[in-house]
Amino acid sequence: MRAVAIDAHGGLDQVRLRTDWPEPKAGPGQAVVEVKACGLNYLDIFVLQGMPGLPVTMPRIPGGDISGVVHSVGAGVAREWVGRRVLIDPHIKPGGALGEHANGGLCERIAIEAENLIHMPDAVTFEQAASLPIAYGTAYRMMITRGQLKAGELVLILGASGGVGTGCVQIAKNLKARVIACASSADKLRRLKELGADHVIDYTKDDFSKKAWEISGKQGVDVLVNYTGGDTWVPSLRALAKHGRLLTCGATAGFDPKTDIRYIWRREVSIIGANGWTREDLEALLLEVERGTIKPIIDHVLPLADSADAMRILQDRKVFGKVIVTP
Repeated sequence: MRAVAIDAHGGLDQVRLRTDWPEPKAGPGQAVVEVKACGLNYLDIFVLQGMPGLPVTMPRIPGGDISGVVHSVGAGVAREWVGRRVLIDPHIKPGGALGEHANGGLCERIAIEAENLIHMPDAVTFEQAASLPIAYGTAYRMMITRGQLKAGELVLILGASGGVGTGCVQIAKNLKARVIACASSADKLRRLKELGADHVIDYTKDDFSKKAWEISGKQGVDVLVNYTGGDTWVPSLRALAKHGRLLTCGATAGFDPKTDIRYIWRREVSIIGANGWTREDLEALLLEVERGTIKPIIDHVLPLADSADAMRILQDRKVFGKVIVTP
C-alpha cells in the first residue's frame, strides 16, 4: 500500500512516500476505510517539527481529517457499513488524535474503530468532509460550545485566513455576530470580506489591537479568537472590552507568551480554552455543509505523491482555508 510517513522530527526532507506500507486489516470492532480525501492541519507541522514534552512515535503517517468509503469490517461490526461514504472522527481513545498519537490518513487505506465512523450525507463531497474535523470542529466548539458567541457581539479573529479561522468567520456570521478578521495580505483580506467579514486588518502593517479599539468605538471587542499565542497575547488582552472573552485552542506562534494580568482583572475578562471537538460537533457541521450554511474553504487539492508540498504550503502559511490530499 502507498502511504506518506514522517521518518523523524525535522524538516520536510523527513516526509517520504512509501510504496510498501503494510495493508491494514479490520480487527474486532474495526473497519478499514478506503481514503478518498485527507485534510492537513498545523498539527501535522507540529508532529513533523516536534513539540517539547510531546514525543511522537516514528515513523508516523500524518493527517487527521479523513473521509472515504468503508472497504471492509471486522467481527462485531454491521456489514451494512461496507460501501458507505464516511467521515472519520479523528479522536482516539484514551486520548489524542489520528496523525499524532496514531497513524493518520495520508495513505490509501486505514483501519479505525467503527465507533469513529460518521455517515456522510450524499450532498457533501469527500473534500468538504475532510476539511471539517480538526479545524472546523475546533472552531465550532470554541465559538459556540465554549465561547457562547451571541448575535450582535463584536468578535476579532486572528489568523482568520486558515482552516480554523475561515470556520470561525462563517460560524460567527451565521450567528449574526459582527466580525473583524485579521490576515497578512491584501488578497487574503479581500477573500475574508467576500466570506462575510465586516472589517479586516492587515496585522503586518497595523497594530491589530489599536485598529480593533478604533473599530469598536474605543469599547473593545466582546470576543477575541487567538490560537497563535506568542507576541499576540498581550495585544489581544488590550483589545478586549469589559467582560470580554478571549478564546484559545492552540499556540502556533508560541505556547509560553508574556502576559499582562492587569487587563484580566481591570476589565474582568475571561480566558476560555477549547480542546478539540465532539462527535456531535462533527455531525452538526456535516448538516451545516449539506444545507449550505457552512462552505469549507479549500485552497489546494494535491495528490498523495505531493504530500510534502502540501505540508510546505501549510508550513509557509501560503494558504487561505484548507489543504487537502487525495490518495
